[in-house]
Amino acid sequence: MGQLRIVLADDHKVIRAGLRLLLEAVPGWTVVAEAGDVDAALAAVAEHRPDILVLDLVMPGRPSLVAIADVRTRSPQTSTVVLTMEAEPAIARRALGVGAAAYVLKEAADTELVQAIRTVASGGSYLDPRLGAALAAPPHDEEAVEKLSARELEVLRLIALGHTNAEIAELLELSMRTVESHRAHVQAKSGHSTRAELVALALHAGLLDPERRHGAPLTH
Repeated sequence: MGQLRIVLADDHKVIRAGLRLLLEAVPGWTVVAEAGDVDAALAAVAEHRPDILVLDLVMPGRPSLVAIADVRTRSPQTSTVVLTMEAEPAIARRALGVGAAAYVLKEAADTELVQAIRTVASGGSYLDPRLGAALAAPPHDEEAVEKLSARELEVLRLIALGHTNAEIAELLELSMRTVESHRAHVQAKSGHSTRAELVALALHAGLLDPERRHGAPLTH
């Protein structure tokens, strides 16, 4: 397979250290940079133009799912391997949909990450076997989006962009209680509760298009 240059992006330093040991034990593989947040990961990719980016889905900064698409555009030679705790099929589907070449669960990293990278480096794609059957099921995000009001979509977008309830209240000129109520409605209607799930839903709804990424409210 020859040489592979890898960037590791995870917000836990101990996890990065373990992954570095695992990957650099493979002859010819070198970790050229580490990153603890999404912006640092994108900067490392821009600087090093690696063959592989190993990316955690839940880190500080902009949503990792948005970053996957950015990497594909800015560094086409870099393949993104998602390594995550998120076992929700909808999230895996969205990650692959925006350009990830592999989706690996952290609990299986010691046995599957190297295999996933080998597959991707050979031109293939890789999905954690435990998600295969679930991923084949039809997605429910379209129905979930249709249930949300315009205001709930605004709140969803700002949640996906990483804003706190307090920040959302300020941006939309609402009370904290109202924002909390909207957030609860979004979670109840969509069946999603984690930020990664809500980011996936926002992407599906087209709420994170470039012109909407800077916190401006949606028009009605």
